[in-house]
Amino acid sequence: MILEIATLDVIPGREADFEQDFATAESIIGSMKGHISHQLKRCLEKPSRYILLVEWERLEDHTEGFRNSPEYQQWRKLLHHYYDPAPQVAHYHDVEPN
Repeated sequence: MILEIATLDVIPGREADFEQDFATAESIIGSMKGHISHQLKRCLEKPSRYILLVEWERLEDHTEGFRNSPEYQQWRKLLHHYYDPAPQVAHYHDVEPN
């Protein structure tokens, strides 16, 4: 399992619109091959900052499958105009105990 963590800085004052469009976009990411789950969290200290946590079966399900899909273009159209700057995305995996 891979955990994608995306830091999303939304243009201040656009948070409610972003959240509404994210509610629509959830069905897009949720339908993708390899998607396990996702959560959107809002920062208490900086209300225009969010993190998106997405669990994928494999890294390639995100980086190749989702990002190269027509559905990703719909996702971008719904959400990417809210971000300033562009999202920061990193991928994590479980650490095996010694």
